[in-house]
Amino acid sequence: MSDKKYFAHPTAVIDVGCQIGKGTKIWHFSHIMPSCKIGSNCSLGQNVVVMSNVLIGDNVKIQNNVSIHEGVICEDDVFLGPSMVFTNVTNPRSAINRRNEYLKTILKKGATIGANATIVCGNKIGRYAFIGAGAVITKPVLDYELWVGNPAKRIGWMSEYGHRLHFDDTNEATCPESGGLYRMKPEEIVIRLI
Repeated sequence: MSDKKYFAHPTAVIDVGCQIGKGTKIWHFSHIMPSCKIGSNCSLGQNVVVMSNVLIGDNVKIQNNVSIHEGVICEDDVFLGPSMVFTNVTNPRSAINRRNEYLKTILKKGATIGANATIVCGNKIGRYAFIGAGAVITKPVLDYELWVGNPAKRIGWMSEYGHRLHFDDTNEATCPESGGLYRMKPEEIVIRLI
C-alpha cells in the first residue's frame, strides 16, 4: 500500500524532489519536475508539465495540455484552462541560452485563465481576474478585471463567483450568485465590500 497522500495516474512522471499536497490528482502523461511545489486538493489534467521551481497553491485546477514554466507562481484557487500558454522570456532565440533571464509571472488568488489564452511572462494577474479564451496578455491585470482579445484589453469586471459586474450610478455592483457587494473606486479599481 502506498503512503502517498495524492493520486498520480500510472502514466504520470513524478520526479524525485517535488512536493505534492494531500488530495491532489495528477492525470495521464503529466510530468512533475524536481523542486516544484504543488498544494493540496489540486487537479492536473492530461499532459500537464510543471517545471522545476514552480509554486502552485491549494485547490488549483490545471486543465489538459498546460506547461507551467519556471518563474510561474499560482496562488490558491487559480483556474488554468485547456491549452493555455505561459511564456518565460520575452525574446527567445534557439541559439541563445536565456535560462538566467526567466521573468516571474504571478497569478493571484482565484484568477481564471481561459482556454488557449497566452500570458506573456513578467506580468501579474490580479485576484479573481478573468482572462477570456484566446486572449493574449501583454501587461499586468488588476483584481476582478475581465480581459479579452489579442492583444487583450479590459472590457469589464468579474465577481469572485465569475459573473460580470454591472456598476450602478453609485459605483456599486452586486454578484447575482453570491450577493457580494463590489465598489468601483475613482481610479477604476474594484474592491469587494462584503
